[in-house]
Amino acid sequence: MAESAESSKDYFVTTVNEDRATICWGCGLRLLLPTHAPVFKCGWCGAITSQNVNKPETKCLWGRRLQDRCFVTILSIFMLFLICGGVWAVHWFVFSVSYTFGIFHYILTAILAATTVSTFSLSAFRCAGTPPTVLWGSYPVVGKGDLENYTFCHYCVKPKSPRAHHCRSCGTCVLDMDHHCPFIGNCVGAANHRHFIAFLFSAVFSTIYISFLSAYAGLHIWPPVKYRSFGHLNGSGRDLAIRAFKEVMLALVSSAVQLSARGLILVYLFVSSVSLQIGLSVLLWQQLCYIYEGKTYLSHLSSQGSGGDHIEEKDCQNIFRFFGCPYSIFRYLPTLRNSPKRHAK
Repeated sequence: MAESAESSKDYFVTTVNEDRATICWGCGLRLLLPTHAPVFKCGWCGAITSQNVNKPETKCLWGRRLQDRCFVTILSIFMLFLICGGVWAVHWFVFSVSYTFGIFHYILTAILAATTVSTFSLSAFRCAGTPPTVLWGSYPVVGKGDLENYTFCHYCVKPKSPRAHHCRSCGTCVLDMDHHCPFIGNCVGAANHRHFIAFLFSAVFSTIYISFLSAYAGLHIWPPVKYRSFGHLNGSGRDLAIRAFKEVMLALVSSAVQLSARGLILVYLFVSSVSLQIGLSVLLWQQLCYIYEGKTYLSHLSSQGSGGDHIEEKDCQNIFRFFGCPYSIFRYLPTLRNSPKRHAK
């Protein structure tokens, strides 16, 4: 009786419910789930499967692409107008100051224009970043851990790396995707993120130069401002300041009516360049803050949604690595870093 009891403990016979058995998309192995889990990870290849994924409609993909291309066309025309209009509007002024200043202005304008247009073209028309191609689908091909934390993209019908994100506007997965920018009609990812930052730098410097030069040239051709007598302004405090401001604005508008076409273009260049300068500076500062934190815009949103569990190290080294320099600037200054300390005797 004792021997039969021990033998009964060594062997167990059970039945497997088909609802609790599934097949991994990564390696094709049949997995037995402990519970009916909607999301599970394969113990062999490391692939993550989500069973409750509803594929949204993609009928408006062509409409989104057309909208992005329209934004790119409008922005390209606007950039060309700023360049050509600015050159024509200040041509007389720069050479009236001095011939050397005129030559310097044209050289600097050509450099800024070429840099801005080239970086914009690379950001808009270059592939944002293609995820790495991996083998998947069968056990003999996929080794242990080859698809660690990979998910399956139901749009592209292929594996998606943990560093990739699917863009519904572009209709493809983008590696290290930061965001989809409608003004360049493309995603900002691993392949064009540096060009996008370079475009922001170049555009900010260009708008600063345009606003400074257009304001300086506009002051020389602005008609004389005729103020009415401020003697009739009575009162004090806030009401007096408001009435004085209205008088100044009325005098400026009255003199602006007498401006020539060149002067009106200078005013437009100044207003548009200052507006772009503010917006692009805010965007550039935001991008540099994310790079300093070692994140992208999407990873920043995901970290906020998860309560900040994944904390990246904030360091200037992240900025150096982003621009292709793996070492800090202090590496090239060994005399300052390795110099022996001198103690006073």
